[in-house]
Amino acid sequence: MLADVRSFVFEILKTGGWVMLPLVLASIAMVGIILERFWSLRSSVVVPSKLGAEVRAWARSAKIERDHLEKLRGNSPLGSILAAIVSHRQRSREVLREKAEDAGRIAVYRLNRYLNALGTIAIISPLMGLLGTISGLIRMFLVITTAGIGDANALAGGIGEALIATAAGLCVAIVAYLFHRYFKGRVGDLAVELEREAALLIDSLEHAPEVLPTPAPARAAR
Repeated sequence: MLADVRSFVFEILKTGGWVMLPLVLASIAMVGIILERFWSLRSSVVVPSKLGAEVRAWARSAKIERDHLEKLRGNSPLGSILAAIVSHRQRSREVLREKAEDAGRIAVYRLNRYLNALGTIAIISPLMGLLGTISGLIRMFLVITTAGIGDANALAGGIGEALIATAAGLCVAIVAYLFHRYFKGRVGDLAVELEREAALLIDSLEHAPEVLPTPAPARAAR
């Protein structure tokens, strides 16, 4: 059964002509991007559920260790935004918002990683299929000019190349476009969550009571 399937796929690829090679490569790249984005755009990776509450709890302390701040910055995209806010927690609300927006733009840019490539695959795949269609038609007309219409096998080969190349290009393009739109929406939803957590932290710091240093203990009377 498996051998029959492999033989059928090989025959399809062979009949589709030379354009099937870039289409196969594009489909492999598409599958890789889709799997990588599903893994990287998980909520637990981008917006850890308890991270915002934990940061709000310790961000108002009088002193924050630099190592702790660096660890937060490398924790997740949310962590990088919260770290940018915490490191400037003594500044005004406007400054905190600017730092959060700067870090947020970088985080969203990284969330959109590879999506341009996925969109490019969605655009060029039908064009490659169309190129295969033209190649098949040219092949068919060359057969007609050299052998006439009596060579049915050669004519069928040209028609088959045109149809298979068109179908393959459309299949790759449809899948790439659907997942491109899905991931764009996913990034938008995650960006809203990042903005919400940043706003909660800024509000928490703004309304927090001033933290005073602990007075040194008095010397014992002699």
